[in-house]
Amino acid sequence: MRYPPLTDADRREMLAAIGVGSVDDLFRDVPAAAHLDGPIEGLPLAKSEMEVERIVGALASKNLPAGSVPCFLGAGAYRHHIPAAVDHLIQRGEFLTSYTPYQPEVSQGTLQYLFEFQTQVALITGMEVANASMYDGATACAEAVLMANRLTRRKKAILSGGLHPHYRDSTALLGRFIGFDLVRPDPDPQGGEDLVSLIDEETSCVVVQNPSVFGQIRDLTPLAEACHAKGALLIVAISEVVSLGLLTPPGEMGADIVVAEGQSIGNALGFGGPYVGLFATRQKFVRQMPGRLCGQTVDADGRRGFVLTLSTREQHIRREKATSNICTNSGLCALAFSIHMSLLGEEGFRRLAELNHANAVLLADKLASVPGVEVANDSFFNEFTVRLSKPAAEVVDRLASADQERRVLAGVPVTRLYKNRPELAGLMLVAATETNTEEDMDALVEALREELR
Repeated sequence: MRYPPLTDADRREMLAAIGVGSVDDLFRDVPAAAHLDGPIEGLPLAKSEMEVERIVGALASKNLPAGSVPCFLGAGAYRHHIPAAVDHLIQRGEFLTSYTPYQPEVSQGTLQYLFEFQTQVALITGMEVANASMYDGATACAEAVLMANRLTRRKKAILSGGLHPHYRDSTALLGRFIGFDLVRPDPDPQGGEDLVSLIDEETSCVVVQNPSVFGQIRDLTPLAEACHAKGALLIVAISEVVSLGLLTPPGEMGADIVVAEGQSIGNALGFGGPYVGLFATRQKFVRQMPGRLCGQTVDADGRRGFVLTLSTREQHIRREKATSNICTNSGLCALAFSIHMSLLGEEGFRRLAELNHANAVLLADKLASVPGVEVANDSFFNEFTVRLSKPAAEVVDRLASADQERRVLAGVPVTRLYKNRPELAGLMLVAATETNTEEDMDALVEALREELR
């Protein structure tokens, strides 16, 4: 056996050392109503390691992995090709087992890759400084609103209707417990909302996503100017970071804080995680930036070195002085991001974005020819919204079902993100990346043609 079990004598000795009469005494603080009367129904008793692997494998086989069929899922998590070198390098023991670099003299490797990661994030967002990662895009967005509240000393945030619902919900959860007001316009698939009219002298920030959750692209310069005229900050959220290889960076449009989901670079879908949040801002705001910041310096002999320049997290300083309650970060995912970005380089990153957009344009043209399908966007990067003649959720489920001759993951029904919105029932988000072939697109077109006839 891999792990030698305890004997009854061992247990008696341990209980005596603790000072209790039985194992049950260790749980006496648990309310009686929370106790189970017997084994959990449907859960088998102890199994061998091999048996557990067989059972879990059977459960996993019920999933339909994105790479096993033509896949056009998006809505904040995207399937991209990840070079084999990324996984090979992040699994080296020096990276895989390292943790927070409290001692710079023995953590130079970790500090350097975090410094390079920050540099890459600042460059692609068009900002001056970036931190050493957040949990994911949604929590980074919520932290950005808290930062804006501290900077402006106001407590009202406007969250665009085009902001991903998960980002909106994460921010609202913090607002509920920390205490700040939110203005949340209804979702607008056409991207025609008027956020400028909502800004007043009490507004801390406006949060807008580009491209929006519906795929619409907009010039944010007028919105930034309107925010600054009222003393508010503009926060730009990005759920598809590859778009920064082609679109104007938020920093060039006047954004004060940029947050993004970095999953698309170096990190697989992984059935939902782990992902990596990006966070960048202006130099003048750096002391209110959450998380931590790695800096470059020189040692006593004049050699280049790296240190934690700022680390205002709760585990480091007094809670009331902290800028964030984040107690760790997505370090390994940040490393994967940095390795993949280094392999791409500036030209490769731009080319990757061009491939994504070209595939999306080709797919949109093909879908527009299908009776019962209408492309709703007048602009997009690699994801757009289509309006179907039937409820999108039903269509997606049928095309993914096992009784189909060729299964297709057609897209994400908008009602999966927006509950109790029957007026959105016919809308579906469709994403095309560099991984989609023309054969994949034709499979989706033919499947929809058959389903919607």
